[in-house]
Amino acid sequence: MDTINNRIAAELGVRNEQVAAAVELLGEGATVPFIARYRK
Repeated sequence: MDTINNRIAAELGVRNEQVAAAVELLGEGATVPFIARYRK
């Protein structure tokens, strides 16, 4: 899973930690509109 996160981070130009946080939110059932609205 970490390899996938690294590839996504590289392609999007973001930190691996940011990708991991997004994956965790999605895994907990958060929807994309929720994440987009309440991101910081």
